[in-house]
Amino acid sequence: MKQEVKTLRLKDLVLWTENPRDPIDPNSKDQDIVNRALGDQSTKWAITKLAGDMGKHYDFSELPTVVYHGKTPIVYDGNRRVILGKLKHGFAKAEKFDIASIPEFPLEIPCNVCTEDIALENVLRKHGDSGSWKPLERDIFLHKFMHLPKSIFLLMEENTGIISSNGYLNQGFVKQEIFKDDVLKEMGFEFVGEKLFTVHSDKQATEILSDLTQKITDRKITTRINRGKVFEVLDKHSLELIDNNKDSNPSSAKINFRSSSQKTEQQKQRLTKRTQHKEEMLFGGKLYLNMGVVSDLYRDIEDLYRFYLENKDNLSPSFPGLIRMALRLICEAACTDNNLDIDEYIQTHFENAKKNLDRDTKTTLANQNVTNKSLVQLLHTGAHNYQSSNNIAQTLAVSVILGEMIKITHGKTV
Repeated sequence: MKQEVKTLRLKDLVLWTENPRDPIDPNSKDQDIVNRALGDQSTKWAITKLAGDMGKHYDFSELPTVVYHGKTPIVYDGNRRVILGKLKHGFAKAEKFDIASIPEFPLEIPCNVCTEDIALENVLRKHGDSGSWKPLERDIFLHKFMHLPKSIFLLMEENTGIISSNGYLNQGFVKQEIFKDDVLKEMGFEFVGEKLFTVHSDKQATEILSDLTQKITDRKITTRINRGKVFEVLDKHSLELIDNNKDSNPSSAKINFRSSSQKTEQQKQRLTKRTQHKEEMLFGGKLYLNMGVVSDLYRDIEDLYRFYLENKDNLSPSFPGLIRMALRLICEAACTDNNLDIDEYIQTHFENAKKNLDRDTKTTLANQNVTNKSLVQLLHTGAHNYQSSNNIAQTLAVSVILGEMIKITHGKTV
């Protein structure tokens, strides 16, 4: 048996602990993986979005890929869908997840049961270049499961912890244009086998790599700015170290960014413990709308905003204007459904919508000059290439009040 479609019980399926999206301790239970997915702040899992995208019912044409380990069916692909099914039927628990948002889900589902080699090939084909994996996760998968040599990018992580400790480095251009043999060698680093060697002392090497990391994080070097010009952006002190040590004999490097990252995180937690920062959300949060054009546009705009959050460092400053234009479009669609023009729609629903907001959100609207009188003009501005439409903070404020109005006119009734 190479591949075979079999109907399996949802409660028997076991989530894959080594999912490249977010690997976890192999001894973890399903509930540990569910907790990890629901607590994800990096949009790796996007469980809430998936629940909305699935429509009214589970699609039998999207088969999870399952491999039997002895008598245990492990889900190699389709873990997110299986998580939703387990939550729907109580096979996993979640305190703050809206179970009602999960579509109709059967207790038994068809699965592609296959050998592990086929499962791994399928997983790589579907996710390897789709953008759902970041470069480091892809390189780990290729080495661990496809038995390819470790990339320089992966070796940098294993020798220093620099990528996992500075998540912004986990980008394609950093792998392809910065952490590569020739650039590293010019900076005084090289690999002998799988071990990192450097002409610098460990302290100096850490300073140089920290400087480079900061320049990437601060977007002093991107795919648009100073591309390929590593030495043009480094501090004078780093350049002096590189020049002074260039003729030194390399020795094994002992560089550890993991401990400093953990210390930094602990310091951040102490500093922010008193007040929690509220993540800025489009429309103020999830909207549950009746099926139709407005609901479809809402999902499209959410996807657009998510794309912006994940790629804003590589996008032009004008990109937020597209989101503002999209808000104008969804408002027009809502107006059409209510046989009103934009002015009438806003005047009819603005004040009632505002009553549903908390005091902090009302203050945000005031600070961004979003009122029942200004909102029409703010939406009109979004239809043109005006500089003000690129103000993402104001766009978010517009989306919040607009979302409340749309909930009044198009929200699902319980």
